[in-house]
Amino acid sequence: MKKYCLALDLKDDENLIRQYEGYHRAIWPEIEESLSAAGIISMEIFRTGTRLFMIMETTDEFSFEEKDRSDRSNKKVVEWEALMSMYQQSLPHAKPGEKWVLMKNIFKWKKN
Repeated sequence: MKKYCLALDLKDDENLIRQYEGYHRAIWPEIEESLSAAGIISMEIFRTGTRLFMIMETTDEFSFEEKDRSDRSNKKVVEWEALMSMYQQSLPHAKPGEKWVLMKNIFKWKKN
């Protein structure tokens, strides 16, 4: 199993943030299916202010490139991503067109 952490910002508008959170309380079944088919075992999104933090646990075979390829051919995922883009804004250091930015693990502690 692999774990990935990613970050993204939301537009600074309380109404838009409420709408965004509402969509995530009841994501579309096609989105859940695409996550599962890609090898994503679990996904959590946390928010503080406008900053989002996502934790994904995946199978060892998971590939961001393959997930992206599959998403581009799935009409419902394309529709979902277009809708979510209305609420999201890239981090200042994101590459052009990049939304969620992969975070670097800089500390890990585990009680023995």
